[in-house]
Amino acid sequence: MIWVLIGLLVLLLIIVISSYNSLVSLRQQTSNAWAQIDVQLKRRYELIPNLVETVKGYMKFERETLEAVIQARNRAVNATGVREKADAERAVGAALTGFFGLVESYPDLKANQNMLSLQEELKSTENKIAFARQYYNDIVTAYNTKLQTFPSNVFATTFSFEPKELFELDEPAAREPVKVQF
Repeated sequence: MIWVLIGLLVLLLIIVISSYNSLVSLRQQTSNAWAQIDVQLKRRYELIPNLVETVKGYMKFERETLEAVIQARNRAVNATGVREKADAERAVGAALTGFFGLVESYPDLKANQNMLSLQEELKSTENKIAFARQYYNDIVTAYNTKLQTFPSNVFATTFSFEPKELFELDEPAAREPVKVQF
């Protein structure tokens, strides 16, 4: 009888340790996934001023559009948290869409090798951002599911694990990558 009790206590201890370690692992993965989004967004934010400087010489009369891109970029750089970052990203996407619409009006600019290179870099970065967002949301979903399923939900509450917010964009147009046309 005592061996059965000891066996049950060992089994319970293994379940507690396993659940706790699983929750910690998923929490760390969500932090890492968010950091990967930040890395790609930082890359994007560094490309934007280069694009604007390349275009300035060609678009002397399009200051409003150029300034809108820079302002959206600056708001996004300073955004914190998942919701604020998502809102800022919507503004950056809209500003870049307008920006690339203007680029189409300048044939010399469209053919400029530096501009083409920067557009390709931005396109690549947009794909990486989309992948990082998807990975983050996948990990957050797994983490939040683990927080809500038994028996880990008992330990999650006991050890103060909090759910994470998904990276979501509110507007359907914001869900699309920035359109870079050649």
